[in-house]
Amino acid sequence: MNARFRSLLSFFLCLPSLAWSQTPPADPSPPKTALFSTHPSAKSDGTKWRLGYYESGDYEDYPRILREIVGGLGKLGWLDSSEIPSGLSGKETWEFLARNARSESLEFVSDAYWKPGNFDAAQRPAVMEQVKARLSRRDDIDLIIAMGTWAGQDMAALGTPVPTVVASTSDAVGARIVSSAVDSGQDNLHARVQPERYQRQLRLFHETVGFKTLGVVYEDSPAGRTYAAVDAVAQVAQEKGFSVKKCDTGSSGADVRDATRSALRCYEELKTKVDAMYVTVHRGLTPHAVEELAASLRHAKIPSFAMLGAQEVRAGLLMSLTQADYSYVGRFHAETIARIFNGARPRQLTQIWVDPAKIALNLGTARQIGFDPSLDMLLAADEIYETR
Repeated sequence: MNARFRSLLSFFLCLPSLAWSQTPPADPSPPKTALFSTHPSAKSDGTKWRLGYYESGDYEDYPRILREIVGGLGKLGWLDSSEIPSGLSGKETWEFLARNARSESLEFVSDAYWKPGNFDAAQRPAVMEQVKARLSRRDDIDLIIAMGTWAGQDMAALGTPVPTVVASTSDAVGARIVSSAVDSGQDNLHARVQPERYQRQLRLFHETVGFKTLGVVYEDSPAGRTYAAVDAVAQVAQEKGFSVKKCDTGSSGADVRDATRSALRCYEELKTKVDAMYVTVHRGLTPHAVEELAASLRHAKIPSFAMLGAQEVRAGLLMSLTQADYSYVGRFHAETIARIFNGARPRQLTQIWVDPAKIALNLGTARQIGFDPSLDMLLAADEIYETR
């Protein structure tokens, strides 16, 4: 490992975590330095805060993150923590919360759940109208959790008539949900932002492997380009001087099995044209599909970087910068919600959250593709796996 890589790696590993910082950023509206409590509180009239949920579609991370947000609220004392069954869909999770959550200050409103089908673009306008009508006519929802890029975009387009917390979006700035990392652009809007997250991944991957042509698979739509961090790929490609080969694969509105077949077909097509692969977030890349893809790339001796994190390295992809446990993400959103219910405007609260950079490496894959990690890299790796 050369000195430049060691320097770059040291920079990554020394990045501070801003997960618990809630000091308001520079903002056009006062107060500029106010801090808000996270302690449980009821509304001024003594009634409970009523939450709604807008979900972009069926994606396994969505109910997982929702569970962690609820878990974070439980740790802050807003509700009695109870085990939410895993394996439920987003709608099932919301219905479970509506029936079973025990809280003196929060209510998960059973019929305040919206989803435009299975990422069905044709349904988005009608669903947006349903949300708009509910929020404007009945005035009975105090906060919306918008899960995913589509949900965040739609709530932003509606002007966020109630406080809105956007979760599980790859790039809230690039998706034009918020104006910038430090300013959402709307008083009632908040989204978690991780500046330069994907640029950091790509720079590390290039410094480690030294590829000349990178393969990227994604749906060529505004949302698909956001999920795959296409702008970040283009930026780092220009910086480092490598070329990019792309393959367009459908995802929105498709059956998961069809999305999987389309994604794997694209990777098969690209692997003969590239010398490295950036495996991006895609609905079709189920855990089983990732294992199949990893085996294919190992056979072709193509080094791979998992955008999503360590779970895909465990499944056989070469490396990644791991994400913090979802509980930390859930706690960040829970603290944001708590502060909103204690008087903060969403826009006043910081959106920036940077998880500590930790390297995940699959040694079995490294051996099979002929990649020899240096001692420095092995010492720096936080999670090391062997391909099964």
